[in-house]
Amino acid sequence: QVQLVESGGGLAQPGGSLRLSCAASGRTFSSYAMGWFRQAPGKEREFVVARSISTTYYADFVKGRFTISRDNAKNTVYLQMNSLKPEDTAVYYCAAWLSGVVHTNADYWGQGTQVTVSS
Repeated sequence: QVQLVESGGGLAQPGGSLRLSCAASGRTFSSYAMGWFRQAPGKEREFVVARSISTTYYADFVKGRFTISRDNAKNTVYLQMNSLKPEDTAVYYCAAWLSGVVHTNADYWGQGTQVTVSS
């Protein structure tokens, strides 16, 4: 069983920045692929970014604005979000793939953290 706990959400102004964190349990965190999804009100959950051991995947709508990183010593993955737009408003979910391979269905999900972009 892997537990994922997100933090760092909140309110940001358009053009502003936020950094989300996701702390994971598990002794082999460094072998997991980790990523982020989001779900806006009335919309389906959508892929944002994921990082396997060798490759990083970004949704087109966040390229150049969002960056995923990880600290294996802290079992934590981060999502740095810059140049935020109102349409980035959503609940952001951390996801883990234990195989290390990113595919459609993640093995574990966090509880989500709200990000609101508004002036």
